[in-house]
Amino acid sequence: MHSALADCSEEVALLRDQVRRFVAEEVMPHGDQWERDGAVPRDVLRKMGRLGLFGIRYPERYGGAEMDTRATAAFAEELGRSTFGGFAITVLVHTDMASPHLANAGSDEQQNKYMPGIVSGETITAVGVTEPGAGSDVAGIRTRAERSGNGWVLNGSKMFITNGQLADVYFVAAKTDPHAKGSRGISMFIVDKGAKGFAVSRGLDKMGWRSSDTAELSFDACWVPADAMLGEENRGFYAVMQNFQNERIVLGAQAMGEAQKAIDLTMDYVRERSAFGAPLWDKQVIRQRLAMLQAEVAAARQLVFHAAERDAAGEDCVKEVSMAKALCGELVNKVTYTCQQFHGGFGYMREAAIERMARDARVQSIGGGATEVMLEEVAKRM
Repeated sequence: MHSALADCSEEVALLRDQVRRFVAEEVMPHGDQWERDGAVPRDVLRKMGRLGLFGIRYPERYGGAEMDTRATAAFAEELGRSTFGGFAITVLVHTDMASPHLANAGSDEQQNKYMPGIVSGETITAVGVTEPGAGSDVAGIRTRAERSGNGWVLNGSKMFITNGQLADVYFVAAKTDPHAKGSRGISMFIVDKGAKGFAVSRGLDKMGWRSSDTAELSFDACWVPADAMLGEENRGFYAVMQNFQNERIVLGAQAMGEAQKAIDLTMDYVRERSAFGAPLWDKQVIRQRLAMLQAEVAAARQLVFHAAERDAAGEDCVKEVSMAKALCGELVNKVTYTCQQFHGGFGYMREAAIERMARDARVQSIGGGATEVMLEEVAKRM
């Protein structure tokens, strides 16, 4: 396994170049419209699939590239640099937060059915874990699944589901053993868009990530066949926990891509903008604040890729991943806040990328594991 880690850098560099080109040609000219529309068009996602960007970690037999965690971290970082967080998260939920449930736990039949479409971008995925009363506390979920004939009946609701309206296939956590305590007795199910009793209750209106579709889902006596169970019965909590590591690494990488881009944009601005007879860059306080932010971003980015390397090597890295998620989620907020400040009045205008980036950054310390939850994970391991 370690020999495979050594020859990855060239492949990752090629991947970065490919993503940067795609962002420049397909995202930057249209991202503002997607923000207004509240969603990324399906044809853009299909283009990404055709380029192989949805199969970075998946087997060749499904059209994947069989790369490792460092590749998806680089992918997420480049998407973060696009300045459109809503676009980035639409993609990353599909590639690194939802579909890995199928890749990790799916039977051959389940994978053969869904993986080719997932990798090609024809089939978009979402994951349904969060509920009105259960977010980072996965053990608190209340959606129930009860046996019914040769299948299961789901009842309950899911909240804040990214790709909620866009998705074709959902990986849904439900309690299958009502008597089990806490995290026990949860199972994962594959639910297709058209399943009877399943509905997208409503789209949700967010502060940031405007081009990302987020929705509430409802399950009202929603029947699924027995072979819709994903992985082992009553072991779903562990599947969610396992995938949290990958999810948090890519969120940390996305945040650092955003932070670096915010610094780059601000450097351009303060070198051009004059105040009191000289460029803002000539003010020592501005130079030094930006220099310190650059140092912090460089350090946090190293932590993200250290966690990714450990994950790629199959090592236990919950502590490092939790540190990275907490640090990056807070740091991207600090960076975008300061960079917006240095843009002055222009930074408050909707036409400025930094205005959108500052709004988008706010959720990075909340989604995928709130900072406080991450710090508890670190503290347990100190």
